[in-house]
Amino acid sequence: MRVIGLMSGTSFDGIDAAAADLDLDGDRIVLRPLGGLAVRYPDELRVRIAAVLPPSITTVEDVCRLDTGIGQAFAEAAATANEKLCAGRAELVVAHGQTVFHWAEGTAVRGTLQIGQPAWIAERTGCAVVADLRSRDVAAGGQGAPLVSAVDVMWLRGRPGAPVALNLGGIANVTVVPPGADAIAFDTGPANALLDLAVSERTAGRLTCDVDGAMAARGRVDAELLDRLLAEPYYARRAPKTTGKELFHRKYLDAALAGLPAVADDDLAATLTALTARTVADAVRSVGGTEVIAAGGGTRNPTLMRALAAELPGVPVRSSDELGLPAAWKEAYAFALLGFCTVHDIPATVASCTGARHPSVLGAVLPGRAGFPWRPRPERLPRVLEIVEAAA
Repeated sequence: MRVIGLMSGTSFDGIDAAAADLDLDGDRIVLRPLGGLAVRYPDELRVRIAAVLPPSITTVEDVCRLDTGIGQAFAEAAATANEKLCAGRAELVVAHGQTVFHWAEGTAVRGTLQIGQPAWIAERTGCAVVADLRSRDVAAGGQGAPLVSAVDVMWLRGRPGAPVALNLGGIANVTVVPPGADAIAFDTGPANALLDLAVSERTAGRLTCDVDGAMAARGRVDAELLDRLLAEPYYARRAPKTTGKELFHRKYLDAALAGLPAVADDDLAATLTALTARTVADAVRSVGGTEVIAAGGGTRNPTLMRALAAELPGVPVRSSDELGLPAAWKEAYAFALLGFCTVHDIPATVASCTGARHPSVLGAVLPGRAGFPWRPRPERLPRVLEIVEAAA
């Protein structure tokens, strides 16, 4: 089956699309990458997304308008990926949507909301669509994340030692596959979330991220600020656990800076980069990781990757590219695989990773113009409804 995965993370800079041929072969899923592409959100849409994220107050009208706007952006990204990566032959689109709220209370997640109405994708591409992939795990008592842990467990099983898959998006998450024990996965804390926010504010929007880690490379770590940031109670909580911009937002950073002498722009970038490296390294050490296989936008920041390697002497830190899964598109490929599992009725969560009571088949499925390509269907709505008496 030819599948397109669509992902927009907590950095909300745009949509990553990756296409793959996926086949079920006994107890194996075979994934053949076909390539990926990135589609930036229009500036106006990014502004509107930022305006509804915590701790902002919003309206149902704003959410409805965004649900449509993001859905249409995902639809165009899917159509572009189908044309450029799939020669127009995609059968299924799997759309993560844009997370706007992850409702965590203490150690429990009560709900999660990803918007981007998938009907626009089905209408624009004619493909069947799988969407809303996190809610079922939350309903089963899980954190709803990291959902990519199911992919990581399949992918890394059998590697020597205790390999750790790391994703460096807005939030960093890890999956560890220890020998002879259940897999563990959790969000470690911010990867790029606070850094992107600080860079955007300090450059008045001229930059939206620390390109190539240049600011952090010029700066010096502010030890007092770093100590304040590391005192965050989230880091000491036991897994499974998840977090997001509901915690790590502008007011959070402002509170950490309050009362300190002015911190120079480059020093702030250096300190936030050090925070990410330290908290990820602490997480890797806590699970006995013997190698780190990294993916996500943070892998394109050489200053961050050097800082992480320095925090983990003796533990190889490599890119998922080395294992055949492009680091830039890994999450999009992962969601393509999760949606492939959905339409094959395969539970695609690992309960020990998300904390759910049981594994679940994920998502809601919308038919394309040809219906569900894996199921026959009538050509039209039947003309007659017959009511019969229930059997005694």
